[in-house]
Amino acid sequence: MAIQHIQPVILAGGAGTRLWPVSRKSYPKQFSKIIGDASLYQQAARRMVSSNRIFFDPHITMTNNDFRFTVAQQLAEIDVDQGSIIIEPMAKNTAASVLAACFYAMKSDPDAVLLVAPSDHVIPNQEAFHDAVLAGLEQTAHGKIVTLGITPTRAETGYGYLELETTAQDGATTVSKFVEKPDQITAEMMVAAGYYLWNAGIFLFRAADMVAAFEIYAPHYLAAVGRAVDHGVKDLGFYRLDAVAWSECDDQSIDYAVMEHAQNLVCVTFHDAWNDLGDWGAVWTHNAADGADDAGVVRSANALAIDCHDSLLRSESDDQQIVGLGLKDIIAVAMPDAVLVAHKDHAQRVKAVVPMLRSKQVRQADAFPKDHSRWGWYETLALRDRFQVKRIMVHPGAALSLQSHHHRSEHWIVVEGTAKVTVDDMVKLITEGQSVFIPLGAVHRMENPGKMPLVLIEVQTGGYLAEDDIVRYEDKYARIQ
Repeated sequence: MAIQHIQPVILAGGAGTRLWPVSRKSYPKQFSKIIGDASLYQQAARRMVSSNRIFFDPHITMTNNDFRFTVAQQLAEIDVDQGSIIIEPMAKNTAASVLAACFYAMKSDPDAVLLVAPSDHVIPNQEAFHDAVLAGLEQTAHGKIVTLGITPTRAETGYGYLELETTAQDGATTVSKFVEKPDQITAEMMVAAGYYLWNAGIFLFRAADMVAAFEIYAPHYLAAVGRAVDHGVKDLGFYRLDAVAWSECDDQSIDYAVMEHAQNLVCVTFHDAWNDLGDWGAVWTHNAADGADDAGVVRSANALAIDCHDSLLRSESDDQQIVGLGLKDIIAVAMPDAVLVAHKDHAQRVKAVVPMLRSKQVRQADAFPKDHSRWGWYETLALRDRFQVKRIMVHPGAALSLQSHHHRSEHWIVVEGTAKVTVDDMVKLITEGQSVFIPLGAVHRMENPGKMPLVLIEVQTGGYLAEDDIVRYEDKYARIQ
């Protein structure tokens, strides 16, 4: 009997507010190493790679324009096939994203079976996850839409719940209804009842069955999403959905649009460890299971806890030490440009901090000192009226666009690796300890011809240092923005 192919779909958008300051709009939590030595997105991608028990096609990743190169780079880092990276022109929540993935997959396989999963969950036991997927796969053959339910380990108020018709059975159980995030007393009652599970937001289904569900429960999505996919264009290895059609889609979750109404919805219970890292309290809970000290303190390597209990102390910089003294039930997360200190009971309120910072036009609300690009990243080390100092890292084989500046000059000093530098008609290699001057108005480009990352210090001087003081030239690099 032929092995059933499964098309993984990873949802990798996100506003980046719940784990501020480590997660921000410009680089949300799924791309950060919150848990372990790989980002949450990389862990999700690895989780859905073929084994001798299960066969996954290359991923479809639904993301936005700002993260397209980050997705490609992170998959390359873990040697996972890039698959299809679909760019959503604007955030429209998960209903439109899931339907777009269905239409896209059905173009090449009308019988495609999709496994849709968020990119920011932690599921340590991959084998157990595959067991649950295989159990659900049997149900899709009978036209069922399968959702993954998590066995509750506590009365959690930060999750939605699934109410089952009966106590969870082996295989699949019919879902009676979705339950919104409850208060503490209701959560305790549901966990005690034994027929409620946490809603993981992970779904398995035949694409055709999901489209049929939209036709019944949310038909207004079909035309707009269909045009967005049909009129989409390929762009440097990405697939860019049509912006005009996409703008007509409602902003609604797949739960509200379809799942809460579907009559063919069943649940497969996942009994192993799972965490969606919805707030810093969840990060502490996940780590406290095996990474806390005897007093329940979870801390990074560069953190010191003195007479502290049941707290999280985390510093994101090797050069920054964080010290906790006499703390209890405290979250303390330090970054070079922002520090969060909160009681664990208020961890879910962190997302409300970001709008307050935005109202004050605080840059740290959404952006990091380090900005990521398709060629690497840069971070601002010093910024004043007439000068700026940056540290720049360029990936092996990557290049910045050919450009010039009307109002500033630049000085590049290589500190790691080798740079191939173009300045007007001059092209030369500069290595560690060497530098080059870029005069005002000179047409220039920097490339990394080596196999190791290139790191350099850039000093900009002049009367106008804004990023729009750039003229980019039409060549093969300038089109990759």
